[in-house]
Amino acid sequence: MSKHIFVTGGVVSSLGKGITAASLGRLLKSRGYKVMMQKADPYLNVDPGTMSPFQHGEVFVTEDGYESDLDLGHYERFIDENLTRSSNFTTGAIYQDLISRERAGDFLGGTVQVVPHVTDAIKERFRRVERETGADVVITELGGTIGDIEGQAFVEAIRQFRNEKGRDDCILIHVSLVPYIAAAHELKSKPTQHSVRELRTFGLQPDFIVCRSDHEVDAATRSKIASFCDVPADHVFENSDLPSIYDVPAHLAAQGFDEKVCERLGLESRESHMERWYAFTSAMHAANAREDATRICVVGKYTQLPDAYLSVIEALHHSGVLFGRHVDIRLVDGEALDEGNVDAVLGAADGILVPGGFGLRGIEGKICAVRRARTERIPYLGVCLGLQVAVCEFARDVCGLAGASSAEFDAATPHPVIHIMPDQEAVTEKGATMRLGAYPCRVLPETLAAEAYGEPLVYERHRHRYEVNNAYRERLEAAGLRVSGLSPDDRLVEMVELPEDVHPWFVASQAHPEFKSRPDRPAPLFREFVRAAIAHHEGCGRHEVMPPAAPTAPTA
Repeated sequence: MSKHIFVTGGVVSSLGKGITAASLGRLLKSRGYKVMMQKADPYLNVDPGTMSPFQHGEVFVTEDGYESDLDLGHYERFIDENLTRSSNFTTGAIYQDLISRERAGDFLGGTVQVVPHVTDAIKERFRRVERETGADVVITELGGTIGDIEGQAFVEAIRQFRNEKGRDDCILIHVSLVPYIAAAHELKSKPTQHSVRELRTFGLQPDFIVCRSDHEVDAATRSKIASFCDVPADHVFENSDLPSIYDVPAHLAAQGFDEKVCERLGLESRESHMERWYAFTSAMHAANAREDATRICVVGKYTQLPDAYLSVIEALHHSGVLFGRHVDIRLVDGEALDEGNVDAVLGAADGILVPGGFGLRGIEGKICAVRRARTERIPYLGVCLGLQVAVCEFARDVCGLAGASSAEFDAATPHPVIHIMPDQEAVTEKGATMRLGAYPCRVLPETLAAEAYGEPLVYERHRHRYEVNNAYRERLEAAGLRVSGLSPDDRLVEMVELPEDVHPWFVASQAHPEFKSRPDRPAPLFREFVRAAIAHHEGCGRHEVMPPAAPTAPTA
């Protein structure tokens, strides 16, 4: 039977509940426990798939094809587990299911109410993860802030679940803001006190409080919070801003956070094995301390919000750390990029990456970026849309197909080198209807892709409706574009590249390999792209770029 941990937030949103939860997950896993994680989001959207990246950040795609909250990316990277559609649900999904059941007569004419029907449905989601995974510990983060009207049903469901499960098997961690008032030169505990008071009005008492602040929360302030919030003094922890999110597990472990959680849940405090994680963070800090940096330009259209490309950015950082180099990531607005300014904007780039996306805005700027990468022999990685614009540019400038484009952006293009997938033609619904999740790709031998993956069949996650038009495949290949990855039935072009005698490293993938990147195991295409970018920066062959030697253990 699983132990359950619920993580709530107080005072303001965007406190880092997800990182706190993921860090605890990592610490418990390091002690040998099977950990699974879940995000409950109180908004009415059925899933994040149709939400604007400007509001929500990136849509993270799970292995089984669920469009999820970006926090699931943090969870996967921290606990190194592939999550599923059961790991994220919304108020919209709960109501959609209940209304469908009501229309089908499942409630036998009874009145469907928030209590018990909505709360029962939420509790079933808590149990589902336990049932499907057999985890020792299930950590559930509640999105939003305590007191939000949207989250009240979830808070009530947690209260009920906790009473049903038993206090020894179910605990609550409250992450709350402790602001620093510069004018007074002091931290203020009152917002957290009020937040906990709000939580208690719903019948929930936190077992632990994690204080978030941009200043270290001293012992006196933590003691005050413990006293006023009726929490043991050694159950109040501080989580002030750190250089990296990957430093949070060590910071919390140094305070005994995971030990106290184990003690409270009656779990054996097994020996912790965080060696690999700490080796990564040590290498990360060494890499980031280098003054010399390899510059990678990410050309997109949601550049005002870095979270829109969160997994891409993390995958680039993972790869930089592997090679012991500082990677400087610059977000470039594709809409503002053209032939008149491309030299100025991308002139210092050691690598150019075009990420996934939808819609016409910024497309010509992205094609301009591809042209720059191809003609100036700058390492290039295309992801999803990044493959499609690479094909468009090659068709126009190498094949001589004037006006070649994607049918998504130009229905009247004379050369639709990218067109809608046949199984997407009749789709009218927007949500959860794309080609989603992990699909197999046959990697062709003696290609850059084969070198990166080292195996003939790989699975990467997808999120797209359009594909390379096979009517143009022969012409593209004849002009020098190499297809290096295909679906097992040879129908779908999964990866393309340029030969090494034409370009040092130019690869594009229809899939999103960034979703499977891990801190100590970078995604293969990102790893090799960053290797090539480092080689470009340092003026050497890419095979000369190698991970630094591991430090030798001291001898007695």
